[in-house]
Amino acid sequence: MSAIAAGSTMVIGVNSGMFAQTKKSDFTNVNNLHSMTEDVKPITLEERKNRIYKAQQLMQQENIDCLLLDSGTSMKYFTGISWGASERPMIVVIPSKGDIRYICPAFEEPRLRELIVFGHHIYTWQEDESPFKQAALAINDAGISSGNIGVEERMRFFIFNGIHKEIPQLNLVSGDPITIPCRMIKSNAEIALMQKATDITLKAIAFGFASLKEGSTPSDFSNAVAMAHQNLGARHQFAGCNFAEASAFPHGSTTQQILKKGDIVLVDCGCTVEGYQSDISRTIVYDATPTKRQVDFWNLEKRAQAAGFKAAQLGTPLKNVDEAARKVLTDAGFGPEYKLPGLPHRTGHGIGMDGHEWGNAIKGNNELLVPGMCFSIEPNISIVGEFGIRLEDCVYMTSEGPQWFSQPSPSIDRPFV
Repeated sequence: MSAIAAGSTMVIGVNSGMFAQTKKSDFTNVNNLHSMTEDVKPITLEERKNRIYKAQQLMQQENIDCLLLDSGTSMKYFTGISWGASERPMIVVIPSKGDIRYICPAFEEPRLRELIVFGHHIYTWQEDESPFKQAALAINDAGISSGNIGVEERMRFFIFNGIHKEIPQLNLVSGDPITIPCRMIKSNAEIALMQKATDITLKAIAFGFASLKEGSTPSDFSNAVAMAHQNLGARHQFAGCNFAEASAFPHGSTTQQILKKGDIVLVDCGCTVEGYQSDISRTIVYDATPTKRQVDFWNLEKRAQAAGFKAAQLGTPLKNVDEAARKVLTDAGFGPEYKLPGLPHRTGHGIGMDGHEWGNAIKGNNELLVPGMCFSIEPNISIVGEFGIRLEDCVYMTSEGPQWFSQPSPSIDRPFV
């Protein structure tokens, strides 16, 4: 059976699971795709309070007196505030004890007050004043005059440097011992949002596949997936697509690509729902019976992914996932290690509010698997000059072991269960 018929008729095997009742017409008109997010439950204020409490407990254990957050994911994780990063800093100070404090441009104070749900201390600065002096004042008002100040990993250097000059008597240290243990372990509510994002991306990929026709470019697929994500109620993040020889490059190629029958098509897509991400890769053959070589390598990739999943057992290190998946490929003559042809990168990455987070399935990572961890399993096979195969699905760890967010593809002509 061909993976995609010529033109826009969907003939992928969708005879079970979430696609069982899907009409072919749903995949040929984006207006037939309707929001899947009506039942979504955002992260509650109570859960955010618990996150702050956990961070404060960790600070006390790690001898860190406060945590500084720049605009970005960690700020939203703890406070619920989304704030664009610019040359005008907005900084959050979470003390190990006491209320959160905020530093922002004076003209932004009314908007910030609309967004704040925890704490009420705001330190403002005018355009000709230093935001770093206000940050130092906020830290001092929190009762901190000596000790260690934790800085999240993504704080921009000019902010770090400006604050350091104002409080040279304090030690600015990595905030990783606080942010990583908090964000790496997902709650049931977070996992539910990631599951919804995954379900939406699966359907968006199916729509993207149906949009392909001979002569298509990768951007045709990407644009179709972006429209589908939007209509399905998610925020589009990415939709990579590569044909034939270009599929051997894990993150694509700059060469012009025009789809023809028999091409390998490798796609990698994701969206966000309430700030939580999906990440799925599928590999098919376009409008032709797959060759034996394509089938053999696709099946090898599937065995490697399955081996990684089997190795993801509670209490074992994350490196085991990489070792197990990579062994399948090296036993088949690929590699060794990252050498090509073979698997040129880690087997998986953590995922959550960011597409790539802590918790990588990689050689040397001795972090033990515990419930709440979420990560991808994607042992890419790259054969430069010919094609690449990648099957990527993410898992979450439960008290019973790993569970898939998306069920792996059954076969090369059935990308979905």
